[in-house]
Amino acid sequence: MGVLHLAVFLLSAAALVFEIALTRVFSVAQWYHFAFMTVSLALLGLGASGTFLSLFPRLLRRDLVALLATLCLLFSLSVVGGYLVSNHVPFDSYQIAHDRRQIVYLAVYYLSLAMPFFFSGLAVATVLAARPEQAGRAYFANLVGSGLGCPAALIMLNLAGGETTVVMAALLGAIAALALSCRRPSVRLALASALVVILAACAVRLPSGFEIGISPYKALSNSLRYPGALTAYRGWNAFSRIDVVESEGIRSAPGLSYTYPGGLPPQKGVFTDGEDMSPLTAASPGSDLGFLEFLLTSLPYELTPQPRVLILEPGAGLDVLVGVHGGASEIVAVDRNPLIIDIARDRYGEYAGNLYSRDGVTVVAEDGRSYLRRSREEFDLIQVSLSDSFRPVGSGAYSLSESYLYTTEAFVEYLDHLKPGGMLVLHRWLQTPPSESVRTLGLALTALEGTGVEDPAGHVVALRGLYTALLLVGKQEFTSEQLDIVKRFSQDKRFDLIRYPGISQDEANLYGVLDDPIYYEAYSAVLDGEDRTAFYASYPFDITPPSDDRPFFFHFFRWSQTPEILQAWGKTWQPFGGSGYLVLLMLLALALLASLTLILLPLAFLKDRGQSRHGRRLFLYFLFLGIGYLFVEIPLLQRFILFLSHPVYAFATVLFGLLTFSGLGSLVSPRVSLRKAMVALIVLLVCYPLVLPHLFGWLLGAGLLVRVAASVIVLAPLGFLMGVPFPAGIRLTGRIAPALVPWAWAVNGCASVLSSILAVMIAISYGFSRVLIAGGLAYALALVVIYAVVAAKPTMAQEP
Repeated sequence: MGVLHLAVFLLSAAALVFEIALTRVFSVAQWYHFAFMTVSLALLGLGASGTFLSLFPRLLRRDLVALLATLCLLFSLSVVGGYLVSNHVPFDSYQIAHDRRQIVYLAVYYLSLAMPFFFSGLAVATVLAARPEQAGRAYFANLVGSGLGCPAALIMLNLAGGETTVVMAALLGAIAALALSCRRPSVRLALASALVVILAACAVRLPSGFEIGISPYKALSNSLRYPGALTAYRGWNAFSRIDVVESEGIRSAPGLSYTYPGGLPPQKGVFTDGEDMSPLTAASPGSDLGFLEFLLTSLPYELTPQPRVLILEPGAGLDVLVGVHGGASEIVAVDRNPLIIDIARDRYGEYAGNLYSRDGVTVVAEDGRSYLRRSREEFDLIQVSLSDSFRPVGSGAYSLSESYLYTTEAFVEYLDHLKPGGMLVLHRWLQTPPSESVRTLGLALTALEGTGVEDPAGHVVALRGLYTALLLVGKQEFTSEQLDIVKRFSQDKRFDLIRYPGISQDEANLYGVLDDPIYYEAYSAVLDGEDRTAFYASYPFDITPPSDDRPFFFHFFRWSQTPEILQAWGKTWQPFGGSGYLVLLMLLALALLASLTLILLPLAFLKDRGQSRHGRRLFLYFLFLGIGYLFVEIPLLQRFILFLSHPVYAFATVLFGLLTFSGLGSLVSPRVSLRKAMVALIVLLVCYPLVLPHLFGWLLGAGLLVRVAASVIVLAPLGFLMGVPFPAGIRLTGRIAPALVPWAWAVNGCASVLSSILAVMIAISYGFSRVLIAGGLAYALALVVIYAVVAAKPTMAQEP
C-alpha cells in the first residue's frame, strides 16, 4: 500500500471513529433525533466534496501528496472545531417552533459537524479523480479503513468515553497528515507534528471545554438543579454513559399508591445517557421498605407465593427489591448494561443492602432475548421492568428508537418460558389517549394466540395507578381465588381496575377518577370487539403490535394526525414542536434541497456538453447505487440490534462487515464481471429477509463473540458484491467522461443522504424486509442503466 492509500485508509478510519463517537455524543447531549442525524451528516459531507471538486477541478493539477496532507490537516482541525462549536452553540430544540434563531443555530450545528466528512470525502474523491484507473485500490483503502474504524471506535469508547474518542478521531487524521508530510521538511510537516503532539496530550488529559453539554431538558440536567445535588460517579462504555447523582431530591417509585402514608428511603439516581433514571434505593439493615407493598408491581407476589422470577432490565434494582421483599424464592435479574450492575452490586453494594449479592439473586449482564433463547429454565413470573422515562405520546421523541423487548416474537418467547400457571408482568406509563398500555395489551393478545390460546380474554388482568398501568398475562386463565386477591388489592391500595375476566364498567374508574373510563373502554374494545384489526385502524394513534421486522414500540404516528400537529405547532413545549416522525420529513426536505443543488449545479458549469450528455446517463447509475447501498445498510444496522444486543454493537459490526468486504470487492472488481456480480447481489438481497430470522433464531442464545463472528460471515458475501459496482462505474466514467468522476462521487453521496432517511421511513411503516427488497430493486435498476451507458459507448462493452 502506497503512502496515498495509507493516508486514505487512516483518514477513512478516522471518519468512521468520529461518526460513531457522534452517535454517542448526540445520545447523551440531545435526543434520539440527533443520533439519527449522524449518518446524514456524514453522507452530506461526502456528497458535497464531490461537487466541490467538480466545480474546482484545478485542484487536481496540484501535488497530490501535498493536497492530501492539507486535507488531512483540515479534517483533524474541523473534527475538534466542529465538535466544540456544536457543543457550545445555544441551540434549543424545544424553542425551534417559537424562536426563529434556533433554525440558524441548527444550521450551524449541522454544518459544523458536516465539515470533517467534507474534507475526508474530498480526499477520497481527489484520489479517485486523479487516478480513476486505480479506483479499485483507492476505494479498497477507503472502505477497509472505514470498516476497521468501527471496532476501533468501540474500543476507544469503552476505554475513554465519547469526548476522548472525538479527540482520537482527530488524532488519526493528524497522523495521516504526518505520514504524507514526512517526505520533505515543510511548514505542513511542522503543523502536522505539532497537531499530533497537542491532540495526544488532549487525549491523555481532556480539556474542560470538551465535556459534553447536555440539554437542559434532560432528566439529568433537571436533577442537578436541586440544591446540593452532585454527580458522584460517571462511567462510559461503548453503548452508554452512566451518571450517579446524589441528591435529597431523588425520589422515584413508579406505580406507588397515593394511600402510602410514609416517606421513601434515601435514593440515588442512576441515569443512562442523561435520561431513563433508575433509582438505587438504600436497603441496608434497618431501612424502612414498607413502600414496596404499596407498589403496583407487588401484586404478582400476592398472587404467586414464593415464585421463581425472571426480571428483564431491572436497572439499579427496584423491581428486584420488590421481589425480595415479596418473598420470591429465586430471582434472575438480566440487564444488558454491565456498568449499572457494577454500580448496584459493587460500587454501591453496601448502600443497596448488597441486593445483587444476596442468596437467591442471580445477576446476568446480557440482553434479555439472548438469555431466554439459550436458557431452558421456566419461571413463575417474568417481568419486563419499566426501565425508560415517561415520554409524551404526542412528542414522538422516540419514534425512531427500536425496542426488541416489546415485539410479538419477544412476548411469545416470554410465554414459552413460563411454568404452568405462570404470569408475564408488564409495567408501562399511562398516556392520554391510551397508547403504550393498549399497544402492550395487543402484543400480549397476539402472543397468546400465537401459542394456541383461542380466547385470551380470560388470561388478562390490568390495573392502573395515577401514572402507570400494570398488565398481568397468565399462561392459563386466572382463577376465581386470584381474581378475589386482585380486587382486594385494588380496593385496599386504591388502584383502579382496568380489566379482569367478568369486570363491569361500574368497577372501573373509582379512585383516580377520569371524565370517562377511557382505559376500560380501550381495553374492552381490544378484548371484546369483533374485529381487533378494525379497531387498530380506527384508533387516533398507531397501536398495532410491533414485530421484530418492525420493532418501533414508541412509534404511534399516523398521517391523519398531521393537521392536529401542524395546528399545535409553536404551542407545545416539546422537541421540534412535537411528533418526532415529522422530523424525518423535515430532514428529507432539507436533504432533497441540498442534494438537488449539489448534483445539478456542477452540470451547469461543465464546459464539455458531450460530457454533460454522458452525465445524464451516468446520473441514474450512481443515483441507484447510492440508494441501493443505504437501503441495504440501514435496515441491516437496525435488524442486527436484536442479534447483537446493542445498537452500537450492531452499528460497528454491520459497518465493519459490509465496508471491509466491500473494500475487498472493490480491490478485485477489475477482474470480476459486473453483470454477474450485480445479478448475484440482487438474488442475495431477495434471500436475506428469509434467511436472517432463521439465523437469529438459531444463534441468538450463543455468546456475543460467536454472534459477532457469525454476523461478519453472513455479511461478507453481501459486502463483497456491493463493493464491485461503484469502482467499475468510476473506471467507466474515467474513460468516457473524466471530468464527471468527482461529480459521480457527489451523486452517489447525495443519493445516500436521501436514501438513509427514506430507508428509516419505509422501515418504520412497512418493516426492514421491504427496505432490503427495495435495495435489491435499486441495484437491478442500476444494472439496467449501466448497460444503457455501455450501449451508448460500444468500445467500453467489455467493462461490465
